[in-house]
Amino acid sequence: MRVLISDPIAKEAIEILKSSGLEPVEQTGLAPEELIKVIPEYDGIIVRSATKVTKEVIEAGKSLKVIGRAGVGLDNVDRAAAKERNIKVVNTPAATSISVAELALGMMFSAARRIPQATVSTKAGKWEKKKFKGFELFGKTLGIIGVGRIGTELAKRATAMGMKVLAYDPYIKTHEQAQIVDFDTLLKESDYISLHIPRTDETAHILNKAAYDKMKDGVVIINCARGGVVDEDALYDAVKAGKVRIAAMDVYESEPAKEHKLFSLEEVIVTPHIGAQTAEGQLRAGVQIAELVRDALKEA
Repeated sequence: MRVLISDPIAKEAIEILKSSGLEPVEQTGLAPEELIKVIPEYDGIIVRSATKVTKEVIEAGKSLKVIGRAGVGLDNVDRAAAKERNIKVVNTPAATSISVAELALGMMFSAARRIPQATVSTKAGKWEKKKFKGFELFGKTLGIIGVGRIGTELAKRATAMGMKVLAYDPYIKTHEQAQIVDFDTLLKESDYISLHIPRTDETAHILNKAAYDKMKDGVVIINCARGGVVDEDALYDAVKAGKVRIAAMDVYESEPAKEHKLFSLEEVIVTPHIGAQTAEGQLRAGVQIAELVRDALKEA
């Protein structure tokens, strides 16, 4: 059986597939029309976030039995179309949890001490010591929207630093590392708000103008979850107005985000969707998805 690897994965994952008697074929960077053309030759496909497994791709995959997503989100896979064709969809939700949580924590430090802005200023030959007076995280309140795997890992680290951790998650009633509160309470009491939720109809623009209006003045917003859960126009206005002191973004409503009005603001810290981009996280994701795809094809 042949498995198309359409986004890069760890070489250890390729070896798992080969040692299982499968034939992995690496063809990364395929345009949508190219993917539709080649997919009929494969029994399985492994993707990360770049490849979109659309309904058209699934319908063209006449031999397709499994779609593997090396990572958490499945918003780039048409699961309804896959279900209709009885194609199994598997992913690795736990593989990069620590990686993403650590990026969110790094964003919090960067926001508190304005590390990126101070770096740019100092490299420009300035010495703006007073301008970059920061804040301690100790004693502050972190509000986490979504305390699944990633939110929980962030809560553990924030608690260890002496932060008070609040969490809003309609699917969780109690949590060891966080105090579960309602959404409005989290908005009103948090000094830092970090999102760790998928993008769904329920969560789209969960942080909108009405939400920002309920927050403390000078709140810090961190989004290392999914683009679209933050209303970016409303965030821009909130930063300009001073309601949001710093916003730190790793994900965007439209990607790749090479131009964005948020990028014009000094108070906005940005990275190019690197939450899962650690050596350890990518190794775990690759190995786990290879094993899941292998097992699915053995059962097929």
